[in-house]
Amino acid sequence: MPTALITGATAGLGRSFAEALAREGHRLVLVARSETALKETADELRASYGTESEVLAADLATDEGCAAVCSRLGAEPAVDLLVNNAGIGYERPFLNNGPRAEERLLDLNVRAVLRLTEAALTAMTARRRGQVLNVASVAGIGPSWLSSTYPASKAWVISFTESLAWSRQVRDAGIRMTALLPGYTRTEFHRRAGIPTTFPPPWLWLDADQVVRTALRDLRRGKVVSVPSLRYKAATWALRHLPRPLTRQGAWDISAHQHR
Repeated sequence: MPTALITGATAGLGRSFAEALAREGHRLVLVARSETALKETADELRASYGTESEVLAADLATDEGCAAVCSRLGAEPAVDLLVNNAGIGYERPFLNNGPRAEERLLDLNVRAVLRLTEAALTAMTARRRGQVLNVASVAGIGPSWLSSTYPASKAWVISFTESLAWSRQVRDAGIRMTALLPGYTRTEFHRRAGIPTTFPPPWLWLDADQVVRTALRDLRRGKVVSVPSLRYKAATWALRHLPRPLTRQGAWDISAHQHR
């Protein structure tokens, strides 16, 4: 029975990953800050799918939280799939947040991803098998209207994943790595960040379960970058290939619309 470790597993895409993998028969290691929420999630997964889950309460924005999860990634039963899903974003623009808040975002969105990936790959390369899925964002591709460190943090996740996925250390060990780039997805993320969901229009919003199905399919097919839905594939192509001044103007127009 394969084992999957999922961070941010009690809500949003993390919860959808947990349900999808439980349905497939994975053993789960669920990671989040709240032990109460973790136990509730584990009980619900057991009732729905007969899945036994380990729960590991850890704040991945801290050294102690990262160390606890890294220790589990090197322990038995071996983790076959790491899903780095935990992350935060802010509704307010960069200068309104203060450096401590922005550093916490980087600790969770970047530093924790680095540390957990390193721990997972150390164990996986020794076994010569394993998979790592890092949740990034379409916002990491080009200029963004979020006016915060969030897009830069997700750009790092994309580059980090692509760099490692094509390295000889990873490829020669038969390990697959994928960066998931969802667009607007209906989860608790926006509510928790205080980001309004009245924009964009409904047709641009994705379903969390479909995003997860696409991500797992692409990971198993060996795709290094997974972009769910044709509309966001088109948006990603445009952000990568259109002239930078044009994409910056589009980001400015969207930002103006959001903050009316």
